[in-house]
Amino acid sequence: MPNRPSPPATAHPEVEVDSDEVDSAYGDDPDGLSSAGTSLRSSIMRYEWKHGRRYHSYQAGAYNFPNDEREQDRLDMIHHAFFRLLGDRLFLAPVDPNGLRVLDVGTGTGIWPIHLGELYPGADVVGNDLSPIQPAWVPPNVRFLVDDVELDWASPARYDYIHCRYMAASIADWPRLFRQMYDSLAPGGWLELHESANTLYSEDGTLAPDNALVELMLGLSRACDAIGRTMDPAPRFAAWAAAAGFHAVREQRFKMPVGTWPKDPRLKEVGAFLSLNFFEGVEAFTAVLLRDVLGWAPEAVELMNSRVRAAARRKDVHPIFDVLVVTAQKPLRPKP
Repeated sequence: MPNRPSPPATAHPEVEVDSDEVDSAYGDDPDGLSSAGTSLRSSIMRYEWKHGRRYHSYQAGAYNFPNDEREQDRLDMIHHAFFRLLGDRLFLAPVDPNGLRVLDVGTGTGIWPIHLGELYPGADVVGNDLSPIQPAWVPPNVRFLVDDVELDWASPARYDYIHCRYMAASIADWPRLFRQMYDSLAPGGWLELHESANTLYSEDGTLAPDNALVELMLGLSRACDAIGRTMDPAPRFAAWAAAAGFHAVREQRFKMPVGTWPKDPRLKEVGAFLSLNFFEGVEAFTAVLLRDVLGWAPEAVELMNSRVRAAARRKDVHPIFDVLVVTAQKPLRPKP
């Protein structure tokens, strides 16, 4: 793979390294890091199995990651990482969800709508996804639809707030999705997207181009480009929102570390989640994209997975993702 150098080290990194991390209570053991529609037709409820993992069958191939219990646990962990990163907030848009009709696009396990529904019992919350993996017992103001957001949106519902998170590598035509979300919002409604900019870097120069985490992200990006589902849509969210007709478009950035090296306790916790995400999730990332799309041999994929797990536990390397949160409002009146 081509090497991509880390950005130059800054004189005073914004995320301070914990010099006492060697004695951290998080420890070396990755297990110690975790504290953490449509009518359901028979075709939707069936699953496919590849490389020992379970995948959705409805619109097979549109989403190239598993939906089994191991992957559901990982997605729930990522929810908590985002929640903690944003200062224990589910959203940043200037809305009070009580009394609003809320849609969560690509809801996954449904943990975000459930969390929101518990905190705001006056909200009417809908989550949609390709996989019917959401729990049956949910707050009374929460419901789920099995649907493909890349198809025409048949529902005439006008939502007041639409949330979309962690959908990199899942969408073929992002500008079209932005237009559909715009059309499904009531005038004055808000859109909010959360996604990492998927180029790792370090502020102190410790992340080398041959680090396995860097090589993994490059490989996944190549595979996603090959299938037309970009791995790094976040940097274009603001432009796509403006092009769709939204105004009051705002982009906010948050530094998400990988590993327990940050000194700040909250960032240390977030970094622990991200380290565990790579340690336990790398097999889900590489199974289809590296083997089936790029044609890697199983032995090469297993070697990459092993190197990624080792890199995710290092404390002398300080990788960071930028997480972008983009909020935008549909105008009360359409542009003339």
